[in-house]
Amino acid sequence: MDVLRVPAKVHSEKGHAMALDQSALLELLEALKAAEVDDRIRTATEALYQALIEAELTAVIGAGPHERTDARTAQRNGSRPRTLTTTAGDLELRIPKLRAGSFFPSLLERRRRIDQALFAVVMEAYLHGVSTRKVDDLVRALGADTGISKSEVSRICADLDAEVAAFRDRSLAETPFPYVFLDATYCKARVNRRVVSQAVVIATGVAADGHREVLGFTVGDSEDGAFWTAFLRTLKARGLSGTQLVISDAHTGLKAAIGAVLLGAAWQRCWVYWACKESTCRRVVGGGLGTRQ
Repeated sequence: MDVLRVPAKVHSEKGHAMALDQSALLELLEALKAAEVDDRIRTATEALYQALIEAELTAVIGAGPHERTDARTAQRNGSRPRTLTTTAGDLELRIPKLRAGSFFPSLLERRRRIDQALFAVVMEAYLHGVSTRKVDDLVRALGADTGISKSEVSRICADLDAEVAAFRDRSLAETPFPYVFLDATYCKARVNRRVVSQAVVIATGVAADGHREVLGFTVGDSEDGAFWTAFLRTLKARGLSGTQLVISDAHTGLKAAIGAVLLGAAWQRCWVYWACKESTCRRVVGGGLGTRQ
């Protein structure tokens, strides 16, 4: 079983936890694909696109679905399917049709620019909640001609935040995970002219039947014992149980956190071969558990 590694860069968001930049979000998505979380991200992105399309149509015709208003200029008349290829995967969207005239979402006409902004909103939501800055970026990417107000975009993103929080904070009590893999990578960020360390950590559980699932992931100031302890306690609070073996590197703070939080679990060092080229780590996985050098 291999362990996820997420090379990452971050930039500061004043007054908030640091946010990952676009390249780091892409790398995180690749890591999550290995654990089959990427489909949730694709579904969330699809829902956000669809909500924005519906909001734009409402602004164009002056009325929402089934809304009675004198400002209405046209009637909805079903929809037509459209597949949209995005950073998060292929999205199956519905383009609304009108009884008279035509409608095509302007947000799809400038899709690439909007795709990056929308993808960033979704990924940040999965990390630590919807970021105000990312929502502002999305509003700017949409432009004024869509007719979608900032408050409407914020409302749509708040709905996304609630949905994603349900996944982030979901109970782990239903399935015991006898094997838990813990991994992290350091990244650098420049804050107020200082370079500081950040850590992206991921916990992956393996059930008795071999089912593999990302239990949680987060970004913090450092990979010290206190950080790992707090992270593991959030997993325990969500119901993580039955852990018999934890596989990780030999970081002193991490080992201490495992002993303090995952009581009774044995620990084994993870063996993984890494080849680094141009600051990007590549996994070279052999049989069994490899060795990290």
